[in-house]
Amino acid sequence: MEAVTVPGPTPAGGGAKDGSGDGGTDRDALLAEAVGDIAVEAGARVSVAVLDTDSGDSAVYGREAFDTASIVKVDILAALLLRVQDAGRGLTRRERTYAEAMIRDSDNASATALWKAIGGARGLAEANGRFGLTGTEGGDGPLWGLTRTTAADQLVLLRQVFGDGPDGSALDEGSREYLRGLMRDIAAGQDWGVSAAGPVGFALKNGWLPRSTTGLWDVNSIGRVVVDGRARLVAVLSDGNSTMAGGIALVEAVAKAAVSVSVPAKA
Repeated sequence: MEAVTVPGPTPAGGGAKDGSGDGGTDRDALLAEAVGDIAVEAGARVSVAVLDTDSGDSAVYGREAFDTASIVKVDILAALLLRVQDAGRGLTRRERTYAEAMIRDSDNASATALWKAIGGARGLAEANGRFGLTGTEGGDGPLWGLTRTTAADQLVLLRQVFGDGPDGSALDEGSREYLRGLMRDIAAGQDWGVSAAGPVGFALKNGWLPRSTTGLWDVNSIGRVVVDGRARLVAVLSDGNSTMAGGIALVEAVAKAAVSVSVPAKA
């Protein structure tokens, strides 16, 4: 398998600055440099976004859109919870059963049922408009796994779920805590991905999908990790991986690199 280095920086932001007294640090450039040191097989792509929730420092590498695969299940449940809030009710027993299987076990039949319940791509778009996502487009018909998104948009979604967005969250505290709880209780064997950057106290959702047209893998991971007592939100998207295992290794390496550049300089 030929390996190449990720091509030069393609930051999506305007060079996020931290609050240091040295004129500020260009976190996007640091992230691009860190990701550029990671070997990526020919034809694969990767993008990442990271936020230090304590300082507010963020960085993004890559503007491109990717298939979500199963990470869209977080968005689906967030959209359902928003609908439930608007209706002034709680989740039904059936909705709760579907939600828990969809997030904890990544059950596809449950995702399909809730995709229909929110109104498919149109319902997802309505919710995402309120969440502040601007680069996400729902999959055609029942194909929720082919929703397209960006790492930056997934960071916006994570800020809604974890309740630290600049304008607060469209989800109430009960909805946020319910979704966070499921993401903390991922089934054994599905707890890889961004957790490699903070293996204790993480909350995540992963997605993996072999494309029938190419045989190549989409492998993604989004979530919250804690490193040195500080929380980070991390979203890593990749495609063109020849194997799922290779995609997981790439996502984990990029998550670690992203967290490393978000660590504040020591005095």
